[in-house]
Amino acid sequence: MISKLWSMLAPDASGLVAAVIVDARDGRVLMLGYMNREALAATASTRKVTFFSRSRQQLWQKGESSGHTLELVSIRVDCDGDALLVQAVPRGPTCHTGTTSCFFKTVELPPAGAAEPVEPVEIAGEDDGPAPTPSAIDSLWQTILDRKAGRGLTNREGKSYVRTLLDGGVERINAKLVEEAGELCDALASETDARVLNEAADLLFHALVGLAARELEPAQVAAVIRERHGLSGVDEKAQR
Repeated sequence: MISKLWSMLAPDASGLVAAVIVDARDGRVLMLGYMNREALAATASTRKVTFFSRSRQQLWQKGESSGHTLELVSIRVDCDGDALLVQAVPRGPTCHTGTTSCFFKTVELPPAGAAEPVEPVEIAGEDDGPAPTPSAIDSLWQTILDRKAGRGLTNREGKSYVRTLLDGGVERINAKLVEEAGELCDALASETDARVLNEAADLLFHALVGLAARELEPAQVAAVIRERHGLSGVDEKAQR
């Protein structure tokens, strides 16, 4: 995969391509880094965004010392092949200053058409806003990951339903998905709105556990949905 991907790129004289990192959840630009072939390979294999440090002349995985990693979701190549757009889920602040994004300094521009150019003034220290408040799905996903890792078990006997599902493997998860999908279908056909919502929540929960079992992320599902946006459902199915 990496050989094919790297062959599509046009690295600079130092063998580097620019990598613009955006938050896969809301599209916020987080940082700019540079990758060589080895950094791109490490990013793809570990699913943790890795760069080539031009100052230290070595690979560095984002968050290797702070713990604020960037979990890879997808990679896009620009039309000229000299830059990458990397969608990732940040685990903590991205900037070493502690801000959400490295782009927290605003430049005050002169009025358009000003007779005399005005020297732009840099307004430093402005964060681009707080990190997005976790949605209910984000919070549920984090709980599933915690249970998968054995953290926060709340049952008196130290057991976890998520762990039970994961320990049962794909067969057990699939059985629950089929069961919950059937219950949602029944609710849609003849039951109350409250019942429909409850069954939909159950189905979504078990789908998320399935993603966790396969080491996949909800943000990757969101990326697929964005890719399909504006495409006819009939055409999309025909392209599979």
